[in-house]
This record gives sequence, C-alpha cells and structure tokens, in this order.
Amino acid sequence: MRIANLDNRAVLVVGGPGDELAVDIATASDGRFGPDPSAIYSSWNEVRAWGAEVDLSGHAGTAIDRSLLRAPSPAPRQVFAVGLNYDDHAAESGFETPTHLPPVFTKYVSAFTGPDTEVAIPPDGDVDWEIELVTVIGREAYRIDAAEAWSCTAGLTAGQDLSERISQMRGPAPQFGLAKSYPGFAPQGPWLVTPDEFADPDDLELGCAIDGEEVQKGRTRDMIFPVPELVAALSWNVTLYPGDVIFTGTPAGVGMGRDPRRFLRPGERLDSWIEGIGELHQFFVAATP
Repeated sequence: MRIANLDNRAVLVVGGPGDELAVDIATASDGRFGPDPSAIYSSWNEVRAWGAEVDLSGHAGTAIDRSLLRAPSPAPRQVFAVGLNYDDHAAESGFETPTHLPPVFTKYVSAFTGPDTEVAIPPDGDVDWEIELVTVIGREAYRIDAAEAWSCTAGLTAGQDLSERISQMRGPAPQFGLAKSYPGFAPQGPWLVTPDEFADPDDLELGCAIDGEEVQKGRTRDMIFPVPELVAALSWNVTLYPGDVIFTGTPAGVGMGRDPRRFLRPGERLDSWIEGIGELHQFFVAATP
C-alpha cells in the first residue's frame, strides 16, 4: 500500500510508475477515516486492514499534481535523525564506525516539505546533500526487540537531510539540529510505502545527482544499524509514537567529504531517489535579503 499527503489530504496511491493516481481515503472509506494525513497513523492498524480489502472499482483516481504533495507524516511528535550509519560515510567524515548506536539528533518539523520544492540557500551558507531512507512509525513502541520493529513501522519514504555546514560546525560544539532545519531542509516523499510492498525492505538502492551528475549511490543493506535495529534501539531510550519520523542515515558521497569540498549553489538542481519509493527534486535559489 502507498499513501500520500496530497494538499493536506490523505490519499491512496494506485497505478504503476509514472501513471500514479490518487484516491481520497476519506471519500473511499465513507468517512470512516478522516482526511488529515497525520490522523492516519493514529489508526494505522485499521487503515492497513481496510486498505488491504477495500474495493476501489467505484472510485476513479485523479492525476497527482506533484507540486501539491507534502511530507507523508507532516506533524510527527518526534523527529529523529541518525548520523554515521554507513561505514563509508563514517570514514569520509573522519570518524570511526559506531559500535553501539550512531549519533542521534533531530530535524525540526518546520523544515518539512514535499518531494518537489524550491530551497533557499542561507546567505554565505555551505549547503550539503544527504539522501536518506526515512521510516515512519505506525504504532506506539517502547522497549521492543528488533524482531518486532517492522510490525511497528507504518512504512518507508525518501528524504533529504539537507545540512548547512558552516553553522553546523561553528562554535564550541557542533550545532546539528538548527543547521539541518532551515526552511525546506527536510523534503520527503513522494509517498509512504508499506514494508510488504518491497521484495526486501532492508535492501534498497538510494542515490542523488546534481544537475545530472551522480554524487551518491548506495544500498540500505550497508547500514551499520538497519531499520529494525534502529527502531528497537531508539525505543529503549524513548517511547515512539504513531507518525514519528526517523531519518536513518546517508551513504558516502556528501559534499563535505570531498576533496575539494563541494556544496550546492543557486541555480543547481538536486534529484534524489530510492528504489521502490520514488524521487525527490529540489531546485536551489539564493535567499532574498
């Protein structure tokens, strides 16, 4: 099952790649589920069961205007972001491979957008790219085992953990959360895909390109801590709630790890993808005074 946030309404996504159509969930369920995308996760088990059985033959889908797509989980209680979760990215960043749990920080919800956006580069900023698999929680979880984690996961989507490196590294200690949460710095989408839709949800190709030049490409099987282990480990520190969002880390190829370093500039386009999920498209402009 695929679910999207289309202009702040929850929709089912049907059809094949390039021919996707949207079916409004509130309409198709005769009001059993409301239109609010955030509320879908509070009733996730019921939504999943309904989606597996619903007959959509009487509900004509509508073409999806990608400019109206928003983050699949637009108002989570908590947002987690995981650093150094691929060996090659830890190495290019000058760190040893984590052996317990990778560093965890947050991105703020005000940075959330949909998959196709225009992003303003902060004045004198060095904006970096980080393609990431994003996990959305489907039911409350506290102190669970990794074997339970997929059952607590609503689905997966694609995300970019855009990062402004100057403000991130300035000061007596790194400033991760704020430097990664400028407006538009957390594009996600194009939709949420449930784990059962993948042949193997633990092995997906992901990557991104700047103006057609590939800068990142990897596979999620190379995560040091895969999705089930991350979800379980987080649940031993905090309670995870339906709709919570987890950015799971990025493979090698970020701008800060290059020699010479390279960062996004006004006029450039960043295209990102994850196998079985879809694409993100960001166009960068200079911030207005």
